[in-house]
Amino acid sequence: MDTLDLSYRLAVSLAGAAARACARGLPAGWRQRLLADAPDLPAGRWIWLHAVSVGELLLADGLVGRLREAGHRVHVSTGTPAGLELLGRRLPGWDGGTGLVSGGAFPLDDPAGLEPFLDRVPGAFLALETELWPGLLQALAARGVPRLVVNGRLTDRSLRRGGAWLRRAASRLTLVAARDEASAAAFRSLGAPAVALGGNLKADLPAPRPLHAGWGALRAAWAEHPVLVAGNTVDGEEEPILDAWIRARAQAPGLRLILAPRQPRRFDRVAEAFAARGLAFRRASAPWPEADAWRSTDALLLDTLGELSAAYAEGTLALVAGGWAAPGGHNPLEPVLAGVPTLIGPGFANFEDLAPPLVAAGRVEVVAAEALAARVEALLPGLPLRPGPPAPLPVALTGALDRTWALIAAHLPPSAGWLG
Repeated sequence: MDTLDLSYRLAVSLAGAAARACARGLPAGWRQRLLADAPDLPAGRWIWLHAVSVGELLLADGLVGRLREAGHRVHVSTGTPAGLELLGRRLPGWDGGTGLVSGGAFPLDDPAGLEPFLDRVPGAFLALETELWPGLLQALAARGVPRLVVNGRLTDRSLRRGGAWLRRAASRLTLVAARDEASAAAFRSLGAPAVALGGNLKADLPAPRPLHAGWGALRAAWAEHPVLVAGNTVDGEEEPILDAWIRARAQAPGLRLILAPRQPRRFDRVAEAFAARGLAFRRASAPWPEADAWRSTDALLLDTLGELSAAYAEGTLALVAGGWAAPGGHNPLEPVLAGVPTLIGPGFANFEDLAPPLVAAGRVEVVAAEALAARVEALLPGLPLRPGPPAPLPVALTGALDRTWALIAAHLPPSAGWLG
């Protein structure tokens, strides 16, 4: 262990000790991480899959299924309260009664936090997208555990902020299966020794889980009306979207709205904005009424986690937000895979690998914020109320799960079948 490793270990040890000393006063996410524990499985005979929060957990669907089908025991970790909430709901489906899939919080990256996970060390560690923890990667490398990044994504901002500790962590990766060429080049420049192109797993996700039975009443009440579905809105986007919806209602008086804010911490604030406009709305987190109540409801605030991808299929037109008030954007594939015409904003820097091929194929349209209301108003009259079968994706966006699996399979431990 050289000076660089020692400096990191000292810093995180001090931070971890301070966190444990004042645990009661810490935010919920920190407290959950302080209690993180490894699964009670034989050392070397399980796979640790880390998905930092909600978006990465949604992305994990196909990979968890492939690992389970191969007989691997998988422990999925996540690092946020919202992630843990979603993980708790996803685990029964991921496990499917096999006993192969468990989950819990991601530990602090200090010796005390990592100890349970190193006492029962995994057979491989897989991180989704950009999770590079220097302490964990050093400890796993010392024990010969493969360290893999799948759907690897590294932005220019992350690269600029990456100091010596991040470069050291990247140098200890066994393999990066990058989601696009730009990310592959960024990981190489950071010092990752083995980088290959796996593709974007978002394009190979299984069909979303069906919505709960309560949606049947909404579906019946809104069956003859067009529906605008706006997903993953960030601060500053609800107002122009509501303006566009209200303007379009002048032409289509029955137009309904489903709006899903990106971050749970904003749910109450968006509900207040709905109420301030006098909208007849309901919250998805509240008890669901029968169809009669939905007939007098104009808007649904989708303040739940994990339902948006399926809810897009309830729409006539989709607005994928994040690109009207921010530069990054959000995943346009979810409504596209549901067969719904889709508008996005010009800020799609986080999806440079997905948006251009979808625009070229006519599946997505980029619209500036100031033109959004006019474009929604123009498009709606010519659209079917509900989507038909979706057209195939551009070939360049397919096959990511197969390519990623081919890259990582040789680094995985034997499957759990021998345990009976």
